[in-house]
Amino acid sequence: MKKISLLTAAAVMSISLTGVARAADLPQAPTYKAAPIVAPMMYNWSGFYLGANGGYGWSNQCVDLTAINGIGGIFAEGCKSAGGGAIGGQIGYRWQAGQWVFGLEAQGDWTNIRNSRVSLQNPANTFKSTLNGLGLFTGQLGYAMNEALFYVKGGAAVGSQNFGIYNTALGTGIAYADRTRWGGVVGVGFEYGFTPNWTVGIEYDYLWRVNDSNTWLTPSLAPAITSITANTRTDANLLTLRVNYKFGGPVVAKY
Repeated sequence: MKKISLLTAAAVMSISLTGVARAADLPQAPTYKAAPIVAPMMYNWSGFYLGANGGYGWSNQCVDLTAINGIGGIFAEGCKSAGGGAIGGQIGYRWQAGQWVFGLEAQGDWTNIRNSRVSLQNPANTFKSTLNGLGLFTGQLGYAMNEALFYVKGGAAVGSQNFGIYNTALGTGIAYADRTRWGGVVGVGFEYGFTPNWTVGIEYDYLWRVNDSNTWLTPSLAPAITSITANTRTDANLLTLRVNYKFGGPVVAKY
Protein backbone atom coordinates (compact mmCIF):
# COMPACT_ATOMS: atom_id res chain seq x y z
CA MET A 1 0.00 0.00 0.00
CA LYS A 2 2.82 2.37 0.80
CA LYS A 3 4.47 1.48 -2.50
CA ILE A 4 1.31 2.46 -4.40
CA SER A 5 1.10 5.79 -2.58
CA LEU A 6 4.73 6.59 -3.35
CA LEU A 7 4.24 5.72 -7.02
CA THR A 8 1.15 7.87 -7.19
CA ALA A 9 2.94 10.84 -5.63
CA ALA A 10 5.88 10.41 -8.00
CA ALA A 11 3.55 10.34 -11.00
CA VAL A 12 1.72 13.50 -9.86
CA MET A 13 5.05 15.33 -9.32
CA SER A 14 6.28 14.26 -12.76
CA ILE A 15 3.14 15.56 -14.44
CA SER A 16 3.39 18.87 -12.54
CA LEU A 17 7.03 19.38 -13.53
CA THR A 18 6.23 18.57 -17.15
CA GLY A 19 3.45 21.22 -17.13
CA VAL A 20 5.78 23.79 -15.64
CA ALA A 21 8.43 23.04 -18.26
CA ARG A 22 5.92 23.33 -21.09
CA ALA A 23 4.62 26.63 -19.66
CA ALA A 24 8.16 27.96 -19.56
CA ASP A 25 8.56 27.10 -23.25
CA LEU A 26 5.46 29.12 -24.27
CA PRO A 27 6.07 32.62 -25.78
CA GLN A 28 5.64 35.46 -23.34
CA ALA A 29 2.63 37.78 -23.73
CA PRO A 30 3.68 41.09 -25.34
CA THR A 31 4.07 44.07 -23.04
CA TYR A 32 2.31 47.22 -24.23
CA LYS A 33 3.56 50.69 -23.27
CA ALA A 34 1.25 53.68 -23.12
CA ALA A 35 1.79 56.13 -25.96
CA PRO A 36 3.52 59.34 -24.85
CA ILE A 37 1.22 62.27 -24.19
CA VAL A 38 1.78 64.95 -26.81
CA ALA A 39 1.18 68.48 -25.57
CA PRO A 40 -1.21 70.41 -27.84
CA MET A 41 0.39 73.20 -29.80
CA MET A 42 -0.69 76.81 -29.22
CA TYR A 43 -0.17 79.61 -31.72
CA ASN A 44 2.38 82.13 -30.50
CA TRP A 45 1.13 85.74 -30.77
CA SER A 46 4.14 87.28 -29.05
CA GLY A 47 6.62 89.43 -30.93
CA PHE A 48 6.99 92.44 -33.21
CA TYR A 49 4.87 92.66 -36.34
CA LEU A 50 4.71 94.83 -39.43
CA GLY A 51 1.81 95.01 -41.87
CA ALA A 52 -0.42 96.80 -44.34
CA ASN A 53 -4.11 97.67 -44.35
CA GLY A 54 -6.70 98.99 -46.75
CA GLY A 55 -10.41 99.66 -46.73
CA TYR A 56 -13.06 102.34 -46.51
CA GLY A 57 -13.68 105.29 -44.22
CA TRP A 58 -16.63 107.58 -43.74
CA SER A 59 -17.12 110.68 -41.65
CA ASN A 60 -19.84 112.89 -40.27
CA GLN A 61 -18.81 116.53 -40.37
CA CYS A 62 -20.67 119.39 -38.72
CA VAL A 63 -20.06 123.11 -39.28
CA ASP A 64 -21.35 126.07 -37.28
CA LEU A 65 -20.45 129.66 -38.10
CA THR A 66 -19.78 131.35 -34.78
CA ALA A 67 -18.70 134.84 -35.91
CA ILE A 68 -18.73 137.03 -39.01
CA ASN A 69 -16.41 140.05 -39.04
CA GLY A 70 -15.68 139.25 -35.41
CA ILE A 71 -19.32 139.61 -34.38
CA GLY A 72 -20.40 136.52 -32.49
CA GLY A 73 -23.46 134.45 -33.22
CA ILE A 74 -24.48 130.87 -33.99
CA PHE A 75 -25.31 130.09 -37.58
CA ALA A 76 -25.76 126.32 -37.85
CA GLU A 77 -24.70 124.88 -41.18
CA GLY A 78 -25.68 121.33 -40.23
CA CYS A 79 -23.91 118.00 -40.65
CA LYS A 80 -23.19 115.75 -43.61
CA SER A 81 -21.76 112.24 -43.98
CA ALA A 82 -19.38 111.22 -46.75
CA GLY A 83 -16.83 108.49 -47.39
CA GLY A 84 -13.71 107.47 -49.28
CA GLY A 85 -10.87 104.99 -49.49
CA ALA A 86 -8.08 104.35 -47.00
CA ILE A 87 -4.73 102.57 -47.31
CA GLY A 88 -1.77 102.42 -44.97
CA GLY A 89 0.35 100.34 -42.63
CA GLN A 90 0.88 99.40 -39.00
CA ILE A 91 3.69 98.33 -36.70
CA GLY A 92 3.36 96.92 -33.22
CA TYR A 93 4.40 94.51 -30.51
CA ARG A 94 2.36 91.87 -28.67
CA TRP A 95 3.09 89.66 -25.69
CA GLN A 96 1.02 86.67 -24.65
CA ALA A 97 0.18 85.33 -21.19
CA GLY A 98 -1.84 82.13 -21.53
CA GLN A 99 -4.76 83.00 -23.78
CA TRP A 100 -4.55 86.74 -23.05
CA VAL A 101 -2.68 88.92 -25.50
CA PHE A 102 -1.52 92.48 -24.83
CA GLY A 103 -0.16 94.88 -27.41
CA LEU A 104 0.89 98.35 -28.53
CA GLU A 105 0.45 99.59 -32.10
CA ALA A 106 1.02 102.62 -34.32
CA GLN A 107 -0.97 102.90 -37.54
CA GLY A 108 -0.90 105.45 -40.34
CA ASP A 109 -3.31 105.74 -43.27
CA TRP A 110 -3.74 107.91 -46.31
CA THR A 111 -7.44 108.65 -46.76
CA ASN A 112 -9.60 110.39 -49.30
CA ILE A 113 -12.70 111.22 -47.27
CA ARG A 114 -14.24 114.26 -48.98
CA ASN A 115 -17.20 116.27 -47.74
CA SER A 116 -19.01 119.17 -49.39
CA ARG A 117 -22.15 121.18 -48.64
CA VAL A 118 -23.72 124.42 -49.78
CA SER A 119 -24.00 127.01 -47.01
CA LEU A 120 -27.46 127.32 -45.51
CA GLN A 121 -26.81 130.94 -44.55
CA ASN A 122 -25.40 132.00 -47.90
CA PRO A 123 -25.99 129.53 -50.80
CA ALA A 124 -23.44 131.44 -52.86
CA ASN A 125 -20.75 129.75 -50.71
CA THR A 126 -19.89 126.06 -50.41
CA PHE A 127 -17.97 124.42 -47.57
CA LYS A 128 -15.54 121.68 -48.62
CA SER A 129 -13.22 119.53 -46.56
CA THR A 130 -10.95 116.52 -47.07
CA LEU A 131 -9.69 114.18 -44.37
CA ASN A 132 -6.48 113.08 -46.09
CA GLY A 133 -4.53 111.35 -43.35
CA LEU A 134 -5.04 109.46 -40.08
CA GLY A 135 -2.71 108.24 -37.37
CA LEU A 136 -3.67 105.86 -34.54
CA PHE A 137 -1.63 105.16 -31.40
CA THR A 138 -3.34 102.44 -29.41
CA GLY A 139 -3.11 99.75 -26.78
CA GLN A 140 -4.67 96.32 -27.38
CA LEU A 141 -6.27 93.65 -25.24
CA GLY A 142 -6.98 90.34 -26.94
CA TYR A 143 -8.12 86.78 -26.28
CA ALA A 144 -6.48 84.02 -28.32
CA MET A 145 -8.12 80.77 -29.31
CA ASN A 146 -5.03 79.17 -30.84
CA GLU A 147 -4.70 80.70 -34.35
CA ALA A 148 -7.71 83.01 -33.83
CA LEU A 149 -7.37 86.32 -31.97
CA PHE A 150 -10.21 88.61 -30.92
CA TYR A 151 -9.18 92.02 -29.58
CA VAL A 152 -10.29 95.51 -28.59
CA LYS A 153 -8.14 98.62 -28.85
CA GLY A 154 -8.18 102.24 -27.77
CA GLY A 155 -5.99 105.32 -27.61
CA ALA A 156 -5.21 108.56 -29.42
CA ALA A 157 -5.92 109.55 -33.02
CA VAL A 158 -4.61 112.38 -35.16
CA GLY A 159 -6.06 113.58 -38.45
CA SER A 160 -4.79 115.82 -41.24
CA GLN A 161 -7.67 117.82 -42.69
CA ASN A 162 -8.05 120.72 -45.06
CA PHE A 163 -11.06 123.01 -44.98
CA GLY A 164 -12.17 125.61 -47.48
CA ILE A 165 -14.95 127.98 -48.44
CA TYR A 166 -15.63 128.22 -52.18
CA ASN A 167 -17.85 130.22 -54.50
CA THR A 168 -20.71 127.86 -55.34
CA ALA A 169 -21.17 129.02 -58.94
CA LEU A 170 -17.55 129.55 -59.97
CA GLY A 171 -15.75 127.10 -57.71
CA THR A 172 -13.12 129.68 -56.81
CA GLY A 173 -11.65 129.65 -53.32
CA ILE A 174 -12.62 132.24 -50.75
CA ALA A 175 -10.75 130.90 -47.71
CA TYR A 176 -8.61 127.85 -47.11
CA ALA A 177 -6.75 126.20 -44.20
CA ASP A 178 -4.93 122.98 -43.30
CA ARG A 179 -5.29 121.60 -39.81
CA THR A 180 -3.80 118.73 -37.78
CA ARG A 181 -6.24 117.70 -35.08
CA TRP A 182 -6.07 115.20 -32.22
CA GLY A 183 -8.84 113.07 -30.78
CA GLY A 184 -9.56 109.57 -29.50
CA VAL A 185 -10.17 106.16 -31.04
CA VAL A 186 -11.73 102.85 -29.99
CA GLY A 187 -11.85 99.74 -32.12
CA VAL A 188 -12.44 96.00 -32.35
CA GLY A 189 -10.82 93.39 -34.55
CA PHE A 190 -10.33 89.74 -35.47
CA GLU A 191 -7.05 88.25 -36.67
CA TYR A 192 -6.15 84.75 -37.86
CA GLY A 193 -2.68 83.22 -38.12
CA PHE A 194 -2.59 81.12 -41.28
CA THR A 195 1.16 80.43 -40.92
CA PRO A 196 3.48 80.76 -37.91
CA ASN A 197 4.47 84.26 -39.08
CA TRP A 198 1.67 85.54 -41.35
CA THR A 199 -1.72 86.74 -40.12
CA VAL A 200 -4.77 88.27 -41.78
CA GLY A 201 -7.62 90.15 -40.14
CA ILE A 202 -10.39 92.71 -40.21
CA GLU A 203 -10.77 95.77 -37.97
CA TYR A 204 -13.29 98.52 -37.26
CA ASP A 205 -12.28 101.82 -35.64
CA TYR A 206 -14.32 104.81 -34.50
CA LEU A 207 -12.47 108.12 -34.24
CA TRP A 208 -13.84 111.21 -32.55
CA ARG A 209 -12.51 114.71 -32.10
CA VAL A 210 -13.44 117.64 -29.93
CA ASN A 211 -14.79 120.77 -31.57
CA ASP A 212 -12.22 122.97 -33.24
CA SER A 213 -12.66 126.67 -33.95
CA ASN A 214 -10.85 128.54 -36.74
CA THR A 215 -11.02 132.07 -38.15
CA TRP A 216 -10.42 132.68 -41.86
CA LEU A 217 -9.74 136.02 -43.48
CA THR A 218 -11.90 136.55 -46.57
CA PRO A 219 -10.45 139.45 -48.58
CA SER A 220 -12.35 138.33 -51.67
CA LEU A 221 -15.63 139.06 -49.84
CA ALA A 222 -14.49 142.45 -48.50
CA PRO A 223 -15.67 144.94 -47.56
CA ALA A 224 -18.93 143.16 -46.70
CA ILE A 225 -17.23 140.18 -45.02
CA THR A 226 -13.60 140.34 -43.94
CA SER A 227 -13.43 137.26 -41.70
CA ILE A 228 -15.44 134.13 -40.87
CA THR A 229 -15.09 132.05 -37.71
CA ALA A 230 -16.34 128.46 -37.88
CA ASN A 231 -16.60 125.67 -35.36
CA THR A 232 -16.08 122.26 -37.03
CA ARG A 233 -16.33 118.70 -35.76
CA THR A 234 -15.51 115.53 -37.69
CA ASP A 235 -16.11 111.99 -36.45
CA ALA A 236 -14.72 109.19 -38.62
CA ASN A 237 -15.30 105.46 -39.05
CA LEU A 238 -12.67 103.17 -40.54
CA LEU A 239 -13.16 99.57 -41.73
CA THR A 240 -10.01 97.86 -42.98
CA LEU A 241 -8.60 94.49 -43.99
CA ARG A 242 -5.15 93.84 -42.55
CA VAL A 243 -2.21 91.54 -43.20
CA ASN A 244 0.75 91.29 -40.81
CA TYR A 245 4.14 89.60 -40.76
CA LYS A 246 5.04 88.56 -37.21
CA PHE A 247 8.69 88.31 -36.20
CA GLY A 248 7.96 86.07 -33.20
CA GLY A 249 8.98 82.40 -32.86
CA PRO A 250 7.10 79.26 -33.92
CA VAL A 251 4.08 77.72 -32.23
CA VAL A 252 4.72 76.59 -28.68
CA ALA A 253 3.49 73.66 -26.62
CA LYS A 254 0.54 74.31 -24.35
CA TYR A 255 0.78 72.41 -21.06
